[in-house]
Amino acid sequence: NPEATAEAITPDGWFHSGDLGSLDEDGFVFITGRIKELIIRGGENIQPREIDEVLYSHPKIQDAATVGVPDPLYGEEVKSFVVLRPGEECSEEELLKYCGERLAAFKCPKSIAFIEEMPKSPGGKIIRRKLVEK
Repeated sequence: NPEATAEAITPDGWFHSGDLGSLDEDGFVFITGRIKELIIRGGENIQPREIDEVLYSHPKIQDAATVGVPDPLYGEEVKSFVVLRPGEECSEEELLKYCGERLAAFKCPKSIAFIEEMPKSPGGKIIRRKLVEK
């Protein structure tokens, strides 16, 4: 897409990839997420990947994705979608408690939806925008 490529290059030649990351003390770059996926809840920046990693660490979770959904008070609210492992049962309350024990309060999902399968691209990446529409 030549138009999108042109928009991503600044007048001084820098390329804006849309990735978020950090630079460690040794000069290594670590990609932590995408700008478009960043959730801004009441002025706090939340990386969905951090919440997803906590959910993936739960033994009953097969797949997880977190998105920002519109909220009249905070601008965006945190909502997670999960697919359970075959044969597992789990409640939203159990997962909210699990997240609450591992994340700062402002990062915890307000709600968790259980779905049968994640919407994925042909390359296997989760299509988060389809989750926002649910």
